[in-house]
Amino acid sequence: MRNSFAALALFAACVAASCGSSAKQNAAAITGGDPDRGAHHIARYGCGSCHAIPGISGAHGLVGPPLAGIGRRLYVGGSLPNEPANLEHWVRDPHSVNEKTVMPNLGVTARDATDIAAYLYSLK
Repeated sequence: MRNSFAALALFAACVAASCGSSAKQNAAAITGGDPDRGAHHIARYGCGSCHAIPGISGAHGLVGPPLAGIGRRLYVGGSLPNEPANLEHWVRDPHSVNEKTVMPNLGVTARDATDIAAYLYSLK
């Protein structure tokens, strides 16, 4: 368990510092996704109707938390350690993590969730 917390801390520091590369390149490297496609998917799935998301036109929602700086947070969905696979899981099936969440299951595909995670982790 101690190693997983160390890995999580290293991951969060890497995201926050961009590990010497651009934020988009770093996000793509840690997720395997494409941040540019992620931005497109975020707009297509309508995530901005509930969340404020920098760089997404019209994404000024106030229902869910703002997603700026999500890479620096310790948890996603209130209970999952903030790691790419967990963020992707939350985006794809939030009710499997928290059955009482108001976040809807939007039918996000695995590939789209990976790209969405890449975009979100590219935000400073």
